[in-house]
Amino acid sequence: MEVVERDEVLGGAVSTVERWPGVRVDRGSSAHVIIRHSGVVEELELERFGLRYVDCDPWGFAPAPVPGDPGPDGRPLVFSVDLDATCASIAAACGDDDADAYRRFVGVWGPRSAAVVKAFGDRPAMSRLVRHLWPVGAPRSGQPRTPGGEIATDFLGSGDALLDRWFTSERLKAALAWFGAQSGPPMSEPGTAAMVAWVALLHDVPPGHPVGGSGGLTEALAARLAADGGRVTLGDGAARLLVDDGRVTGVLTESGRRIRAGTVVAACHVLTTKALAGDDAPPALADAEPPVGNGFGLVLRAQTDALPRYPGAGDEALQGLQLLCTDRAQLARAHGDWLAGELPREPVPLAMSFSASDPTLAPPGQHVVTIWGQWYPYTLADGSDWDAIADTAAQQLIAAVDRYAPGFADSVQRLYVQTPLALERELGLLRGNVMHVEMGLASMFGFRPTPALSGHRVPGLAGLYLAGASTHPGGGVSGNSGRTAARVVLADRRPAARLRALAADRLRSVRR
Repeated sequence: MEVVERDEVLGGAVSTVERWPGVRVDRGSSAHVIIRHSGVVEELELERFGLRYVDCDPWGFAPAPVPGDPGPDGRPLVFSVDLDATCASIAAACGDDDADAYRRFVGVWGPRSAAVVKAFGDRPAMSRLVRHLWPVGAPRSGQPRTPGGEIATDFLGSGDALLDRWFTSERLKAALAWFGAQSGPPMSEPGTAAMVAWVALLHDVPPGHPVGGSGGLTEALAARLAADGGRVTLGDGAARLLVDDGRVTGVLTESGRRIRAGTVVAACHVLTTKALAGDDAPPALADAEPPVGNGFGLVLRAQTDALPRYPGAGDEALQGLQLLCTDRAQLARAHGDWLAGELPREPVPLAMSFSASDPTLAPPGQHVVTIWGQWYPYTLADGSDWDAIADTAAQQLIAAVDRYAPGFADSVQRLYVQTPLALERELGLLRGNVMHVEMGLASMFGFRPTPALSGHRVPGLAGLYLAGASTHPGGGVSGNSGRTAARVVLADRRPAARLRALAADRLRSVRR
């Protein structure tokens, strides 16, 4: 088995480089959420190959409103693995009623989100989806079965509607909505309720970041591959798929090397795979036009001489996701500007400062802070050039963090800016979409990346399989798509499947 990668760094958006002397900086993801629930790390025994996670606990922090904001001043919100501690923080910041409601919310949505985890780890067939989700309405703890209509309303409804049904405090709703929106769609869209409800699982297993950076996961996977007899080739990616008589026979690399293989798993963007197939692409692939969207976000990687300091909060604010949003109107404005092809008038940041708990990332007295700003368009309505406006957009996003953590802007020593255009250039994320394909309801499960390609196989081109963020269950660090694709490959290699494939090949020959 051989993995070919055009980049000199393995892992794409799950990689870490020494951006400045002694400073290790992630190129894509930083906090790993889904993979800590998928079981992939345990199945592959990646700890034996060097992977070490630092738990993000507390996993979430939302600041108190700054002076001048509407609504009363208050205490920050701190979301810990410890549900009691989280509810105490909610009670202090938002009141006892919302704290009690949050405890009930976790009790109801914990089992539901666990069912979603199982669905994410399985093929997206409707029968399998029903099998995973049907038990969520089963009677438990003396309560009767939850009516199917109620469950359907919850799952198909918007995240905002779900939050409004459960809570009264806008601060709490804003923090949870900003967490849910990390998948891409605004929480006003149908089908986003489950994205918010994922927080119920974080009281069992929190997000984590690998020691040494996000690339620690990829390095462990590469070590596992080598132990199993495989190898990785960097700097010589696939240039074209080799095809003969409707079947993939290997890959031609950029250096001109021909790798013969009866099975090729393409984990790159589905549109990149389409280009690699060229004239040999069958209709299911040639006609594929999944919704890629107009960009996704802007990422800043900052080397600082101090950590962000939020009024009223201690070091616990720095362990996980710093959800710098206090009102959902901020999210609505940012998304509206994105729809209009404009930069957000009021950027909404999510900050992460994992050097606070991982000293391997920066020298003593220095830190790495990642700032994510969502809903930045790849193509701007006024025709602006991202290379020309990158610094201005970056400074606006830094100022948005400084608003909640005064003095942060002065702590920034060096800055690396990843605009939507830069993300495309550096990581092959077309149009800067870090999820490859939009994560709306119409692009999930059996619709991802298209209905014809949702089963990981490519109809009409035997031996080619799809994996990666373009496929079910979508973007985010989970390992699910690769594992499911591998299971499909293995199933196709069973004797009965091979006989069916042989019969199909012969039938094609007869027809010609």
